[in-house]
Amino acid sequence: MLNKSCTKRKLTRKEQRDLDIEISFMEGVTHRDPKFTEAWRVLSDDYARRGKLDEGLKADEQLARIQPDDPVVLYNLACSYSLAKHLDEAIAALTLAVSRGFSDFRWLMKDPDLVNLRKEPMFKKHLVMLGSLQPDTP
Repeated sequence: MLNKSCTKRKLTRKEQRDLDIEISFMEGVTHRDPKFTEAWRVLSDDYARRGKLDEGLKADEQLARIQPDDPVVLYNLACSYSLAKHLDEAIAALTLAVSRGFSDFRWLMKDPDLVNLRKEPMFKKHLVMLGSLQPDTP
């Protein structure tokens, strides 16, 4: 995911506690204002850092409903799907992200959150198609 990865170093107890407090706070914020995108972004990052992949996926799905044309949101959704081993959904979200303007293919090829997807034979087949979806640059 851009700006996040669940493969980072292990958190200290204090970091875990602080993260749990922030998660609890952000859950309250999103409960009160379900369309507050920045709170959903923070919550998604925090869930990933805490290793709560299912919750992070739900947060990314909510963000994609709020901002369906944001290529970074869609890319992060693809990463969450990949981490959860929902590979068909990951390909669909990644395809949509590219069609909406995501173009950092270098990062895509090394992002640790997409390792499950890159292992799949279907990824190589779709990579050619993804490259053809890149927006035209003047």
